[in-house]
Amino acid sequence: MNPSRIALVTGANQGLGRALVEGLAARMNPDDLVLLTGRSRQRVADAAREVAELPGTRARVEGRVLDVTDIDAIGRLAEELRSRHGGIDVVISNAVARVLPQDSQAARADEFIDVSNTATHAILRSFGPALRPGGRLLVVASSLGTLGHLDPRLHHLFDGASLEQVEKAVESWRAAIHHGTAHEAGWPVWLNVPSKVAQVAAVRALAAERRDGDLANGTLIAAVCPGMVDTATSRPWFSDYSQAQSPARAAAAVLDLVFTEHVDPAVYGELVRFGKALDWHEGTPPLEQDRLLTP
Repeated sequence: MNPSRIALVTGANQGLGRALVEGLAARMNPDDLVLLTGRSRQRVADAAREVAELPGTRARVEGRVLDVTDIDAIGRLAEELRSRHGGIDVVISNAVARVLPQDSQAARADEFIDVSNTATHAILRSFGPALRPGGRLLVVASSLGTLGHLDPRLHHLFDGASLEQVEKAVESWRAAIHHGTAHEAGWPVWLNVPSKVAQVAAVRALAAERRDGDLANGTLIAAVCPGMVDTATSRPWFSDYSQAQSPARAAAAVLDLVFTEHVDPAVYGELVRFGKALDWHEGTPPLEQDRLLTP
């Protein structure tokens, strides 16, 4: 059966990604298709089967193996969906590399950047053209993705940058880490900060190119901050989880953007938290967090 609508979530085996798949499958129609993706064939198959068997599931759910660090695989999947189905309706980029506070940030930099940034760039480049009119292309980031969380010396690398310029800035950051010059250039030790800023900058870059056409046909491209979520990835970083949301609750706000009938121009291309756009220039560098981490 040819699906009416197609949705895809990366990093969807567990946590927020799994909750996003469950929410999509519950809110889409029986002739729609939700693709749950991840690196492990067995975990993907198990998760897809489990979601498909949930009482509230309405749409079809299929598992697809996708290693987001393989940018060619991302391109092939996007092209497959374009050629077989004419495109895709919902893409949620959610993959993240788990890094613990005691890990060396520099030692984990390549993996973290490849999963969070290089993959994001590939998803934007490959799935942007595959997005059907009225579609949704969302990148899960965080409130750390606002420009003010970076040293002012670095702002020019991301403010008003094209996607190519964002990619160049990320690679210059990676090189500075390897050469031991990142700190003197103003880059924080904490990988999550420049990574999230770069994610949001990449979304802003693509959205700037497409804004008029997308708003005319009801298409939304945005970065999303789900707020603090109680997951295995985030739990080691916080001592107080009293305000943390369950993955299902955090997913609900993201899914509201997917299913909203009208696209608000104020949130198009922005970092959105609970339906509101965050100020791109807000924030202060998290110096205390930086001092507690291993370079």
